[in-house]
Amino acid sequence: MDILLLPFQYEFFRHGAMAAVLVGGLCGLIGVYIVLRGMSYIGHGLAHAVFGGAVVAFVMEINFYVGAGLWGFLAALLINQTTRRTRINADAAIGVVTTASFAIGVALISRYRRFTQSFDAALFGNILGVSRQDVWVIVAVTAAVTLLVLLLYKQLLFTTFDAEVAQVYGVPVGWVDSWFALLLAATIIASIQILGVTMIAAALVIPAITARLLTDSFHRMMFISVTLGAFTGLLGIYISFYVDVSSGATIVLVQAACFILALLLLARRRAVRLSQTHL
Repeated sequence: MDILLLPFQYEFFRHGAMAAVLVGGLCGLIGVYIVLRGMSYIGHGLAHAVFGGAVVAFVMEINFYVGAGLWGFLAALLINQTTRRTRINADAAIGVVTTASFAIGVALISRYRRFTQSFDAALFGNILGVSRQDVWVIVAVTAAVTLLVLLLYKQLLFTTFDAEVAQVYGVPVGWVDSWFALLLAATIIASIQILGVTMIAAALVIPAITARLLTDSFHRMMFISVTLGAFTGLLGIYISFYVDVSSGATIVLVQAACFILALLLLARRRAVRLSQTHL
């Protein structure tokens, strides 16, 4: 029992565990809408855009969350408005804006060679970098995003399943999409310290896809996705402590294992149904 409780003796691990649970649940919540909207690529893209903002903030010596937050929000709005006001498809707009932002970050890193382990953490995640301030920021973002999802619940649900019909019924689809882009950007900014830029997209998608395999109900899908995200966040951070692997990679690998288990369960259910029909 002592060896199981050993990690919780360290303050950095307690901070990391709290952050991982909150981030996992938050990614599970937003991930449901991303999967149902067919927007898996935007999570990957915005994560790279936020990285560019983080590097700019480092160079200008301003607060990480202020710099990355403003950059991420502007990138999300730019993608949304470019898609709505031009004939450019969403995937093309995401590719241009986010790749350019990431390129700015890479260019600054090559110019100002003052980047150390902190940006390895930004790329791959690292529980050692989670401070008390980071935990409070994640708590605030999680609360704000959850509140806004509840307030916009009907509009988000309507636009997710049929945006054209929602617009006919008077739902301001453009505003709802803009708010959703901002919620996604906030989620990515809160998650970057735990998951890292390279792993955020997977953490947004895998719990939601796993939940989709297990149920056809939207409400159950959301509950399963949030619960799975929080659980894998805690388990992943726990495993990363013992095997000395980046927290982001470990969390995603645990989520992938859950996805494989869900696939096996689904295959078994189908086999049972087929055997019953032949009897």
